[in-house]
Amino acid sequence: MQVSRRLFIAASAIAPIGCATSLTRVLGVSVPAPMPIPAVRLPKIGQEWRYIEKDFYSGDTRGIVVEKINGVGKTITVSRADETGSILPSEIQGPYGMVVRDPHWGKVLNFNPAIPLWPQEMSGKWNKQVFSKYHVNGFPQNENAWQLYMSASGWEKITVPAGDFIALRFQNTINYESEDENKMNCMRSETIWFSPQIGRWVARESSGSYQIRDTIGPFLLEGSIKWELLSWT
Repeated sequence: MQVSRRLFIAASAIAPIGCATSLTRVLGVSVPAPMPIPAVRLPKIGQEWRYIEKDFYSGDTRGIVVEKINGVGKTITVSRADETGSILPSEIQGPYGMVVRDPHWGKVLNFNPAIPLWPQEMSGKWNKQVFSKYHVNGFPQNENAWQLYMSASGWEKITVPAGDFIALRFQNTINYESEDENKMNCMRSETIWFSPQIGRWVARESSGSYQIRDTIGPFLLEGSIKWELLSWT
């Protein structure tokens, strides 16, 4: 697959700078692909995942997020709340594994068409480039481009607070137009460990960068977050 030059620039531009990182990155151990290849768990009402969310560069805990399926049909609704029970914006998939409404970006983003949440084939060789449009929730008139390159890199055994998992590791490299006209060359990079057994990721690392329009300067970092699974049902 041919990948745009800007996407490769994005991947290098978002790399952590200097010694600012306080948290260690998830370290997985490469393992052979499980045989047979496991199917992704189908969604059912009541399935739940609890994650601890931390700021990657300060090391501060941002909170506990509880995600729970409360609607299964033409779309899948994943309700979200913090550890006190306060309601957070929901995630909406439609169909399963394709996100229409994604609240994991600080702002709630609505995609048209929907984009994959995880590899559509449980293979360490899978990759795909996706083009979509998004708008920030509440502003449907302001659509912006979203270019996503997904690439699986193999199966790994990783340990998180919820236990040991065999997970498919994949990377997301995203090049997008910001709704903020002062930002340009906006990029995000993610590494995600997806477990078919639980139908969700067990660990996720995400960071972003941008430049100020009409200035000559370095990329500025933003939104560097690490999620790890605490429990699931």
